[in-house]
Amino acid sequence: MRTLIENLEFVLTLDKDNRVLRNASVVIQGGRIAEVAPAKRYPRESFDAVIDGSRYGMTPGFIDSHVHLGETLSRAVFPDNLPTMDWVFNWAKPFYAHTDARDELVGSMLAMAEMLRCGTTCFLDMGAHNDVAGVVGAIDRIGMRGVTGRHAADVRPASPPRGWSEEMLAHHYFADAKTALKALERVVREFDRAADGRVRAWVNIEGKEPSSSLELHVGARKLAEKLGVGTTYHLATSIQETRAIEEKFGSTPVRRIADHGGLGANLVIAHAVAVTPEDIELMAGARTKVAFCPAASVKLGKGATRIGKYPEMIEAGMRVGIGTDGVSAGGNLSLMRQMYLVAGMFKDARMDSTMLGAGKALRMATIEAAEILGWDDEIGSIEPGKRADFVLFDLDHFEWVPYGDPLQAVVYSASPASIAQTWVDGRALYCDGKVQTLDEKSLHREARERAAAIIRRAGLAVGRTPAVNSVRD
Repeated sequence: MRTLIENLEFVLTLDKDNRVLRNASVVIQGGRIAEVAPAKRYPRESFDAVIDGSRYGMTPGFIDSHVHLGETLSRAVFPDNLPTMDWVFNWAKPFYAHTDARDELVGSMLAMAEMLRCGTTCFLDMGAHNDVAGVVGAIDRIGMRGVTGRHAADVRPASPPRGWSEEMLAHHYFADAKTALKALERVVREFDRAADGRVRAWVNIEGKEPSSSLELHVGARKLAEKLGVGTTYHLATSIQETRAIEEKFGSTPVRRIADHGGLGANLVIAHAVAVTPEDIELMAGARTKVAFCPAASVKLGKGATRIGKYPEMIEAGMRVGIGTDGVSAGGNLSLMRQMYLVAGMFKDARMDSTMLGAGKALRMATIEAAEILGWDDEIGSIEPGKRADFVLFDLDHFEWVPYGDPLQAVVYSASPASIAQTWVDGRALYCDGKVQTLDEKSLHREARERAAAIIRRAGLAVGRTPAVNSVRD
């Protein structure tokens, strides 16, 4: 199949020179970008399909550096006035404990549909708690690209959340790090490079105290290195977590991992809100990456604008990507909303208009995110030879009328409402106002029913579920 998209008003290539092409044409062949050229005309008879790109603008597909696919049924269920640890132990964990394989699969499909509508073409998922094969199969059927795995933890809570049975504890927590790592290795060997290479499997763990042991943190990265894949986990997610580790072990969470050889270039740390300058030096020296989730920080009060050192990480040469987190933490799966926050929040917090900005935010959600996932040889920019993963914006939408700089317009003015099409691997997965590979109406109906049932089983309700937990302090 050979496709021509001609007369594009602009193409933001996000290549090494950040080229912006006007009145451009893009040729797609075999799922890849064959040619990208400004103001070039091609013989139309040499193509199987020709698309008039007039009034369209193109960007690379957005890449989510940290998401929980299976958490999507918990949208707007948890209160927004909880500290991180209360949020985790009194709400998130009970929700997951009462979520079965079908619930998780429905939530994951719902997440992917939302992502495609929001221009996201690839993601780094923390992994399935129940059925990895089911999630991988869904990624394949829907046509997306992503990294997933088996979500793993090995330290049971001293006081299990209300409603947890012994069976639930046994399912959600491996007996020890050795057992967990064996299971994670099987997942990588079975699913890495599935779906014609669109799925990659990593050695993913929950991370952070008190859910994951030091042995699991360090062992996950070493196992990933042996298997030639990556690993990701939560660390330094809040000041409460960092203070608790310092009091218990006399070290910051990052320093503790580093002292035991746990940092490395194949590690992506999610959040890393509460870190020190020394932590940044350690991470940068090990070429460790970070996934920053601005909306989750804003919603949960993690303190990114006050204590976050993401500009310093970038200045130190670290790769920092952007994540949406799960919908219960961040509220939605729109990377466009995240880019808006990233571009401006540090300008405002530090009263310096030169910090980050639209150009850097867009790179963090595209080519630099591809580098974080080890996929930048194939995705993240509009260049010949790369996979045809891209977004087409409707420039007749009110958000674009009129506009000057398309890069600023994408980050500060536009939203998913003006996305006309989202392509992955040379296929328009979202177009004509719907996701082409899903029955969204049926999915929505099942999602509502299953979400309500989980909430009933878990007994989650404002006024009945504790808002304070001793683990917070």
